Amino acid sequence: MNPTDNIRAGLKGIETTVVTREITVAHFHPEMPEVYGTPFMIYLMEVAASNAIQLLLPEGWVSVGTQVNVKHLAATPVGRTVTATAKVMAVNDRTITFAVEAHDGVERIGSGTHARAAVELARFERHLDTKRQL
Repeated sequence: MNPTDNIRAGLKGIETTVVTREITVAHFHPEMPEVYGTPFMIYLMEVAASNAIQLLLPEGWVSVGTQVNVKHLAATPVGRTVTATAKVMAVNDRTITFAVEAHDGVERIGSGTHARAAVELARFERHLDTKRQL
């Protein structure tokens, strides 16, 4: 059985966050504006994608991000709620491709694609342990 057998195009996931100073560019670079940071938007999109499929993976399996291609389209100030959505576009063996989008309640702030791979967690962690020993 392929671990992605239960995953179909059209499945959707969602994740939200409230923008705080800690997830703005200014938190890391004081000379920059106090707006939502692109890496945090990408992370939110990845979580939304994971949320779309995690319950459909076999026990002991998770998905890990393998590709991100997004545009950050607009600035979002502190206090706004950002919602990321992910929709399964394709499933190819163990790789799932998503259309992702983020909105701050006023406008769309990001869009693009994201891919995740289904991995058996125990096997993945053994692989990491081997790498740590090298």
